[in-house]
Amino acid sequence: MTKRVAIFISGGGSNMVTLVRSMTGCHPARPVLVLSNDPDAGGLEKAAEMGIATAVVDHRPFMGDRASFEAALQAELDKVRPDLLCLAGFMRVLTEGFVARWEGRMLNIHPSLLPKYRGLHTHRRVLEAGDTEHGCTVHLVTPALDDGPILGQARVPVMAGDTPETLAGRVLEQEHRLYPAVLRRFAGGDRTPLYL
Repeated sequence: MTKRVAIFISGGGSNMVTLVRSMTGCHPARPVLVLSNDPDAGGLEKAAEMGIATAVVDHRPFMGDRASFEAALQAELDKVRPDLLCLAGFMRVLTEGFVARWEGRMLNIHPSLLPKYRGLHTHRRVLEAGDTEHGCTVHLVTPALDDGPILGQARVPVMAGDTPETLAGRVLEQEHRLYPAVLRRFAGGDRTPLYL
């Protein structure tokens, strides 16, 4: 049975676009919604152009009331009844209550080789640490930040002269390979980690 996928974004949505484009033919999933917490997110227009339903739940009116914000998110999800959630550059931390409801069915992509460098500014932190390798991870979302079971990783070398921006660009290329590949496997019932 085909899985229904909702994708959460906050910005331009490049990972969302690669996910949507991958869900065709014999893929075991189909996109049913792209949702953003920012009404100006560029990814909303891209999703609409690809024929995917969109929704916005602006987090700003809910400041200090995460429960109400997440109830509004869930209300949008209830309209389309997704089986899986994919966080693709969604820049809000979700509470334990929301995560528990979707546990085992919510994926995220993070720009580091977890468990290294949870949180923000991963590319700068890799360079400051003098690491020779960097990459990205797709994982199941749990209440702890960037901490769920790993479903896939892709690695890139750190080059002499790299800046956070050049490193981010190479990592993003791998994100665009890794996330669709992991989603296809996961939607088909395969949770074995994929290493690219």
